Amino acid sequence: MELDKRKLRILQAIIDDYIASAEPVGSRTIAKKYDMGISSATIRNEMADLEEMGYLEQPHTSAGRIPSDKGYRLYVDRLMKVKGLSIAEAKYIKDIYAKKTNQLEQVILQTSKLLSSLTNYTAVVLGPKMDRVLIKHIQLVPIDKRCALLILITNTGITKDAVISVPEGIDEDYLYRISNMLNHLFKDKSIEDIKLEPLLKIQRDMVQNRQFFNSLIDALTTSIDVSDPSEVYLGGATNILNYPEYHDIIKAKEFFDLLEQKEFLYKLLIRSESSGVSVTIGQENQYKELQEFSIVTATYNMGGKTIGTLSIIGPTRMEYSKAISVMDFMGKTLSNYLTQLFMD
Repeated sequence: MELDKRKLRILQAIIDDYIASAEPVGSRTIAKKYDMGISSATIRNEMADLEEMGYLEQPHTSAGRIPSDKGYRLYVDRLMKVKGLSIAEAKYIKDIYAKKTNQLEQVILQTSKLLSSLTNYTAVVLGPKMDRVLIKHIQLVPIDKRCALLILITNTGITKDAVISVPEGIDEDYLYRISNMLNHLFKDKSIEDIKLEPLLKIQRDMVQNRQFFNSLIDALTTSIDVSDPSEVYLGGATNILNYPEYHDIIKAKEFFDLLEQKEFLYKLLIRSESSGVSVTIGQENQYKELQEFSIVTATYNMGGKTIGTLSIIGPTRMEYSKAISVMDFMGKTLSNYLTQLFMD
């Protein structure tokens, strides 16, 4: 059985109506609201076909139909029209980012709140991955005769430090010279671009201080440990309560419990780093805990390099057109803002 134009129109009408009302949609509703040019009996037959094909579901015998995950997927891929943001919405977003701040954490937290307020869904934002940012400065600072502090500063303002042991005979001038060598080799390079070969150049210069060299490399690699998970920022956690599907206290509690699992959210977002906007619907989600939700994700970059992920989580009865439009605009706007703030 093929989906002809009439079936597609009916499916689109049912999904649009269900997204707006959260109520199962019957043939009479479609006949009254939408100018199909056919009787409610014909619509009912078409709805039965759509159910048989897996695009609709009937929650109760006497009820109307609701979209299935398969129906929503077809809707997102073929039927809906993505509407751009209004001039007022776009201006609101740009005005928020116009309030300059050099604190990356504040920018990302602000982004999560902005996403949740614009979409009325729960926003989850993955902060920049350490291996994607650029090194701006490395400094060895003496603490006392036996210890020094290795300080690493990135272009996003993130600072990492580690204490290292200093052998007898190494003075402040020597530490200053090694700091200059490290900066010459690694300044404006991403952590994932650091190779062993440049470090061997330093080793040759420090041939008399092999123990210090090993301590320095250990401290440097510890400071830039790429396995250190990015921070996860939440916005609008309680927005889910605005939807009747989650008025059930048990469902709501399960959702809030899920949001407290930052490691779980990190794993979820780190898998969603494909470019552009992506939509995962219901049972398309890999994790069982999320198979009653839809997730829309977008990436953000700095200088053309992807460094983090934006997402919103809502019911499968999501207003996909608005969600996709917001995510696309926010991803691009945040990318431009971070590039200008930390790289230009």
